[in-house]
Amino acid sequence: MSDIAIRAERISKRYRIGRTRRGGYETLRDRLSWAVGARLQRVGRLLLGYPTGVEQSENTVWALRDVSFEVRRGERVGIIGRNGAGKSTLLKVLSRITEPTFGFAEVRGRVSSLLEVGTGFHPELTGRENIYLNGAILGMKRREIRYKFDEIVAFAEVDTYIDTPVKYYSSGMQLRLAFAVAAHLEPEILLIDEVLAVGDAGFQKKCLQKMEGVGADGRIVLFVSHNMPAITRLCQRTILLSEGRLSRVPI
Repeated sequence: MSDIAIRAERISKRYRIGRTRRGGYETLRDRLSWAVGARLQRVGRLLLGYPTGVEQSENTVWALRDVSFEVRRGERVGIIGRNGAGKSTLLKVLSRITEPTFGFAEVRGRVSSLLEVGTGFHPELTGRENIYLNGAILGMKRREIRYKFDEIVAFAEVDTYIDTPVKYYSSGMQLRLAFAVAAHLEPEILLIDEVLAVGDAGFQKKCLQKMEGVGADGRIVLFVSHNMPAITRLCQRTILLSEGRLSRVPI
């Protein structure tokens, strides 16, 4: 069995910008209008002698460009870069939230991701119900979730509110519970975005200790952060993104 658990091959992600939607969804008419407008704009640029390819389009932006790397089992890898460098987009591609425009990502193992506060939570469900929901999404059996339940609640320190709908939780409470669920339901690959910055210093320290334990168990941690001391403490190596492109930087 291969030791490579994550393999990214020339991942590129392009977003179209400058478009507005009425009401948060697109009708067929909206799509047709945009397609005709884009074609006319392309013809106009061609007649004026301007470049017409996607590289020069004013309506698109590349969040990722030709990003390739591999992660072995048991590695803890930091992903760093300036705001807008493509770090969160990369995690969304790896967690299958969004599809790449070009390239592909091969991920072998059960993935748990924490990309924003309350990721995967239903606001109308209680903390208890969301723990079971998230566990089921990860493919765990009810008895497995029940076995971990008390440990999750104790880590999150929300036992008093566990039967309260999470829409009434503060952002800090949601973060604690979301991280506890993501880390304790035994994922083989744990993807963590900058959300740990929301928590207090004591909680951040506890999270780092937990992630160190996850890596020591042979599982993978991909950690996006601007907190370089945390990156240095937790990660064995880093991946630097700059304007969507990749270069490796040893710690």
